[in-house]
Amino acid sequence: MYQARVRATVLRASLNGHKMRENRREVNTNMLLAGDIGGTKTLLGLFDPAPARPKVVCSRAFPTLEYRDLNAIISEFTQEGAAKGASIEAACFGVAGAVMGDSARLTNVPWLVEAPRVAATFGIRRAALLNDLQAMAYGVPALQPSELHVLQEGEAIRGGHMAVVAAGTGLGEAFLHCVDGRFVPAPSEAGHADFAPRTEREIALWRDLITRFGRAEVEHVVSGRGLVNVHRAAHAGGPCAVVADESDPNLQAKMTRAGLEGRCPGCIEALDMFVEAYGAEAGNLALRTMSTGGLFVGGGIAPKVLPALTDGRFIRAFRAKAPFEAMLTRIPVKVILNQEVA
Repeated sequence: MYQARVRATVLRASLNGHKMRENRREVNTNMLLAGDIGGTKTLLGLFDPAPARPKVVCSRAFPTLEYRDLNAIISEFTQEGAAKGASIEAACFGVAGAVMGDSARLTNVPWLVEAPRVAATFGIRRAALLNDLQAMAYGVPALQPSELHVLQEGEAIRGGHMAVVAAGTGLGEAFLHCVDGRFVPAPSEAGHADFAPRTEREIALWRDLITRFGRAEVEHVVSGRGLVNVHRAAHAGGPCAVVADESDPNLQAKMTRAGLEGRCPGCIEALDMFVEAYGAEAGNLALRTMSTGGLFVGGGIAPKVLPALTDGRFIRAFRAKAPFEAMLTRIPVKVILNQEVA
């Protein structure tokens, strides 16, 4: 019954997103082009400006690696449907990588994205780049309660900072500094910081990662690719009951489903390790940023494993930071269900 309620919550958020994508109307001038460029998929949307939350005219998802660059995706998007013939005033893209000035080389995609090139190619007066988690952080204050799932109610401190952690293809983290009552997002590359094992089984995982990669990053554990690494470590003593080949492109989905349904002991352990590592890293972020205003869990993985996040493992690992357990217990922790927030 509980899992049914969780799935219903995620479904409602998904349907809300679907309704937004279908909210098409006649395109006028001064549109905004926004993009969320990830390692697996790229979302593009055309928006009508509005003070608190721009209204979507149309949006579409593209498989990132099937295109040679961002310009190829923009070209296809602007030549079809409601976006065709739109007059775009400005464009901004959240990219999965470090933004240096007007350009960014993506971490998990062989692309160099350059804002001036985008502007020149499509005749856009202003174009800018943001780190993808910084973009997500900008969207957090505009989210509605129906677009969030509460893991820990807590008690937000007025004027407190907030933070976002999001596992997808990779792992991203961003801060929302409260300055004079306004939240100012700041990017980071914290997903590539060192992974700190906390238990004997995490130490064994850490040794495996060191052997394979030379160093162990948090992203090597808490991400879609991290799920594969954790799966490998959890099945070191024997074969997996649901995935015969580690190179199976559907390994992540099969593994998490088997773990949630209790069909494979190794997958159960792998999911357990992943959730605890995710919660621990979220707690690390909360300490580093003093996010007494709230900690938000974004990305594509969290809604898919929501039953595992809500059974207590995540929050126990989040709080286990002596001597600051009491402070962390008071921090609101919420999962972002809207997959288009960035």
